[in-house]
Amino acid sequence: MTTAHDRTPHATELRAAARHLGRRRFLTVTGAAAALAFSVNLPAAGTASAAELDTARLDADPFTLGVASGDPLPDSVLLWTRLAPVPYQADGGLPAKRVDVRWELALDERFRRIVRRGWDTAHPEFQHTVHVEVGHLDPGREYYYRFRAGSWVSPVGRTRTAPDPSSRTRELSLALVSCQKYDEGYYTAYRHLAQDDVDVVFHLGDYLYEYPVNATGGSRAYPGGTLPALFNHETTTLEDYRLRYALYKSDPDLRAAHAAHPFVVTWDDHETENNYADDVPEDGGPAEEFLIRRAAAYRAYWENMPLRRPQLPDGPDLKLYRRLHWGRLAQFDVLDTRQYRSDQAYGDGWQFPGPESEDPRRTLTGDAQERWLINGWRRSDALWNVVPQQVTFALRNQNSAVPAKLSMDSWDGYPASRDRIMAGARAAGVENLMVLTGDVHVHYGFDIKRDFADPDSPTVGTEIVTTSIATGKDGSARPSNYDDLTAANPHLRFYNGLRGYATVRLGRDQARADFKTVSRVTVPGAPLTVSGSFVTEVGEPGLKPA
Repeated sequence: MTTAHDRTPHATELRAAARHLGRRRFLTVTGAAAALAFSVNLPAAGTASAAELDTARLDADPFTLGVASGDPLPDSVLLWTRLAPVPYQADGGLPAKRVDVRWELALDERFRRIVRRGWDTAHPEFQHTVHVEVGHLDPGREYYYRFRAGSWVSPVGRTRTAPDPSSRTRELSLALVSCQKYDEGYYTAYRHLAQDDVDVVFHLGDYLYEYPVNATGGSRAYPGGTLPALFNHETTTLEDYRLRYALYKSDPDLRAAHAAHPFVVTWDDHETENNYADDVPEDGGPAEEFLIRRAAAYRAYWENMPLRRPQLPDGPDLKLYRRLHWGRLAQFDVLDTRQYRSDQAYGDGWQFPGPESEDPRRTLTGDAQERWLINGWRRSDALWNVVPQQVTFALRNQNSAVPAKLSMDSWDGYPASRDRIMAGARAAGVENLMVLTGDVHVHYGFDIKRDFADPDSPTVGTEIVTTSIATGKDGSARPSNYDDLTAANPHLRFYNGLRGYATVRLGRDQARADFKTVSRVTVPGAPLTVSGSFVTEVGEPGLKPA
């Protein structure tokens, strides 16, 4: 990270110019783009995918990594799977040949009422992943789906379409998940989520971690060390990231949650590298080198997530921010606060705010995404305007000192950016604003204040922060900084540091948030508890105990 003393406007301009030069140079790095196969189009004839695999030769189950669906639209669902009979192998156990995959969509789990069926091709260039966009469907309907390759049949998944855009839908139930470091605990929360009654799941980042995973799986303590050594180093190449997704998706509880509910995903930092900012790596270094790593991470992310074609990456860029609707009940503006941000101020971490962090030119979203968000609010006719994103939005003083240290990686490190967003919401007349957040491995419930420095300032929205699925190991219900944080932030209405997930039920009169936790993740099978429940009423923002 760059230190504070060289943060003059002249130095900032030079660094910006260098980053643009680095992005251009990425395209000319000898052999890099070709070696990583970063074409935005499907493989053409004459490439490795031109050869077709005889599926009769599939002598092992290729659906070891399960199925998933995502980004529900009123008339369309996105279905995903990846063929990998040997998932802990770089090629997944398949030759560099294309594989024809059949899919079926039905109204019932036993597939007696099939409404759509078809074929898609799993290309080796995309690690034999399949992204099927099934259209011409009825809005607001539940569907079941499955895939076939040769004689093998995938697990059955359940998905749904969004309601008709003009529908005055009465209710929507959603879940928030984040931060699932494989080697720090079991995915027990996902097992409970698979059985929970929700319409859609929002994954708010850190789907995987780039750090080494040892042979015992860390806290999972596999007897005898059963994981191969290829996981025991940091991910930097396309092959590394692909293998890491295979490791994470080998977890049965994660697969169960994906099969049970459609997911809407966005990344944070660890899908690429901890606390990177745009093309600036965590520990500094040439932008053009980091962009090669970022391109590998972004491509592997698209391959392994239930994302649609508009999110297909172009080299080191992937437009992940997007807008979804749930009738006229809710508009979801899914943000990317990592790819376009200014570098963290004062070397990152918890620092005192000052001229560098408060520079009005600093941005967390980038100018284009900021305009897109505010313009979307101006056109919104939704009752609830919901912003799924990554890092804590509300002010979070570390303690009651004046001034107090703030996290430079969160919106506190970009206060001018936050002020512009809040001013845009106010100008657009947004009354029922809800921000959904991950990243921090604890449950928070915040009131969003017009002026965080004034506790009596009007409350203008609500932020629901979900804890981690596994990151941080077991955690505790009352973290060591509980007293300091709650005393220093009167707008903080709830704080719990156990693992789990949150659910939000949006209605026409109010929204209810339930913070759900498990007692332990270092051993499997812990029960689920509702640790806190709150409501926020339409037209009266702010959290109240349910």
